[in-house]
Amino acid sequence: MQVEMTIKGLMVDPVTSTPIVILQERDASRVLPIWVGVVEANAIALQIENIAPARPMTHDLLRNIISDLEGTVSRVVVTDLREHTFFATIHIDRCGERLAIDARPSDAIALALRTRAPIMVEDAVFDAVRTSDLATETADPHRLHAWLDNMDPSSMGKYKM
Repeated sequence: MQVEMTIKGLMVDPVTSTPIVILQERDASRVLPIWVGVVEANAIALQIENIAPARPMTHDLLRNIISDLEGTVSRVVVTDLREHTFFATIHIDRCGERLAIDARPSDAIALALRTRAPIMVEDAVFDAVRTSDLATETADPHRLHAWLDNMDPSSMGKYKM
């Protein structure tokens, strides 16, 4: 089963200094942190803040290509977590044909924001996160898990680059 999510915020992991996209279930019962690269976090942050760059970014280009080919992004889905890596698919409807394209979650989220497509997460991903150690080998996993468990959603402000 898939659960619809919203972007609660962007923050920086206090242990690894890596940007994190925080997805929150619509009913606010579960959150899903997804570690992303700085460039990807910037692409997401620009769209959240409605800042239009002087030239199209890759995700804007992809949106334009899909639209020009008479397609629409129906949804993006975070589908799996394997070996500390999240996986996603972009679902495109085009001329009655449905396509599911493999993507990094950060790219799928950036595209979903630009096309106003829903962001979904498979229930199995939440189970995988609970049984996975998402901390890096150099970080203290207990400290990171405690930080994630005690995250106050109201403290999630705007991401600063």
